[in-house]
Amino acid sequence: MSFKLWLNQNYTERGPIKLIAFSLEAISALTLFSLMLLTCADVVGRYFFNNSVDGTTELTEIAIAVMIFAVLPVITWRGGHVVVDILDDYLNDKIIKVLSLLAAFIISSTLYFLGLRIYQIAARSLRREEVTEYLELPVGYIVQYIATMSWITAAMMISYGVYLIIKNEKQ
Repeated sequence: MSFKLWLNQNYTERGPIKLIAFSLEAISALTLFSLMLLTCADVVGRYFFNNSVDGTTELTEIAIAVMIFAVLPVITWRGGHVVVDILDDYLNDKIIKVLSLLAAFIISSTLYFLGLRIYQIAARSLRREEVTEYLELPVGYIVQYIATMSWITAAMMISYGVYLIIKNEKQ
């Protein structure tokens, strides 16, 4: 089976979003696999060789940040977040649509401004040359990655909300 056929069978997105979704999920999967290998090496080293891997805690924290923020835009675009629809049976469809748009706007605005603040913290961290405690990795680049992925998630949230409105109006 070719990669293109597999991609078309497993990803329902269209256009460049399909390749972006695959790439972000691949980054997340490889990060999770690396985290598994790191944990196994740390446990084996600790119990059999009486020497654990230095900086495992720092690498785990960084890997979790990379993994979560890599897949967050994809989950947002697919609408995979938890939705509470208690009042949907009692409200008009137009009111539900307006509330959904309002929620998409609030969430995307929040993510945008949160990304701005995170980016400011990253810039300050790079100016101060802050590094992690044991491995001395620059913290600012990781924080910049989180800010960038927050902005991408905000864009995905607002575009997904507009997409749903357009999709629902054609039906």
